[in-house]
Amino acid sequence: MKSLLRILGSIAMATTVGACSLSGLLGGGGKPPAYMLTLTPEAPDPGAIVRTANAGQAVTIAVPQIPKEIRTVRVPVQVTPTAVQYVPNLQYIDTPDRLFAALVAETVRRTTNRVVLDPAQAALDPGLTVTGSLQRFGYDSSSGQVVITYDASLSTQGGSHVESRRFTATAAADGTADTVGPAINRAANQVAGEVARWIGG
Repeated sequence: MKSLLRILGSIAMATTVGACSLSGLLGGGGKPPAYMLTLTPEAPDPGAIVRTANAGQAVTIAVPQIPKEIRTVRVPVQVTPTAVQYVPNLQYIDTPDRLFAALVAETVRRTTNRVVLDPAQAALDPGLTVTGSLQRFGYDSSSGQVVITYDASLSTQGGSHVESRRFTATAAADGTADTVGPAINRAANQVAGEVARWIGG
């Protein structure tokens, strides 16, 4: 009987810890948000792709750096130049730096003839490397728009040639989860498309 009670106690504790872990992933404390946001490419899917690249011709998209206020699954709202809140009932499924890097990589893959490598594959032949930082990636309450600002650098293997460029896109929203999520996806796709055209090929 004591053994059974110990087993049941262990199960109950494991269930409690699991629930707490899930709660932590979803923002902690309360119920899960109404919407979980990801970024989906708007460029048409070309289907199966088979490509080859000579040395230095592949493209590696690095995960961008992001400031602390957007290094979270919550979606920031810039209330004033120094005050940040978060959109209620809306969270990303991952941090925006990773979601954005994946979107840019897939957009380049779909709209150019480049071989696109994940940073983990860069040892093969990084080729052109795109690095950068997301300066803005959220909703601005004063303008009523989602604002995405990406400072990017493009360098050839060995650093013999380096270019930099700032990309900015906006999309209207009213500050609610219903509109901010789709607006972020539209603006992110606009930037990803511009980055793909910048890379070319």
